[in-house]
Amino acid sequence: MTTMQPAYTDETLPQLLSLIEGADSVELKVTVAEQQHAAAVDALGLDPLEAQIRQVYFFDTLDLALSQQGVVVRARRVQKRRDDSVVKLRPVVPQELPKAVRQSAAFTVEVDALPGGFVCSGTMKAMLGADDVRQAVRGKQSIEKLFSKEQRRLYAGHAPEGVALDQLTALGPVFVLKLKRMIEGFDRRLVAEMWLYPDGSRILELSTKCAPPEAFQVAAETRGMLAARGLELGGEQQTKTRKALEFFSGALRER
Repeated sequence: MTTMQPAYTDETLPQLLSLIEGADSVELKVTVAEQQHAAAVDALGLDPLEAQIRQVYFFDTLDLALSQQGVVVRARRVQKRRDDSVVKLRPVVPQELPKAVRQSAAFTVEVDALPGGFVCSGTMKAMLGADDVRQAVRGKQSIEKLFSKEQRRLYAGHAPEGVALDQLTALGPVFVLKLKRMIEGFDRRLVAEMWLYPDGSRILELSTKCAPPEAFQVAAETRGMLAARGLELGGEQQTKTRKALEFFSGALRER
């Protein structure tokens, strides 16, 4: 599973500063406790009818061999947009990435910072046709065709030996509502994502992105804005990807 540094301490802060220096962007995230979802929607003036609809599929083995090795393979269907696919490595150290990968126009490095810790990931993305993902998960085309040659090379260099893309199992979909909006008194865009799982559970994540030099200032401003609206930030933080992988792989193993 993802290795996230658990806290901001004297020991981990130098590492965080180094990761931020080598990243393309920083995404500040917080998940809202489920009992606070309605209050958060009201406090931030979020209108679900303005949200973009998405379906997210992950691809892994039933025992989550990719996840255990820090590889995430994902494809999305997006309302009124083309599908896309991602091969993500997490964690990474930007300075240790191969030059060809780091300089690829399709590859980005981002530090995710949550109240309880941080992790740096490298993501290679490709755009697809409007119906490619649905065709693949229905078995009408191969999973491998969802990924570019560059993505396949990245996958081959980091996936467990002998685990080909076409051997992976589709895990999903997760139904997602994504909403971007400006908040009064906060001079940057806030993103709200509601991930809805088949068992009725849900994760509400709030996030904003910034350039690496702005990270600490924006983090303070974001925390202040949310606290001023009565949103508690000290609760247990959930990761959307981990929950999805564990939920769907577990359900398939029980069949």
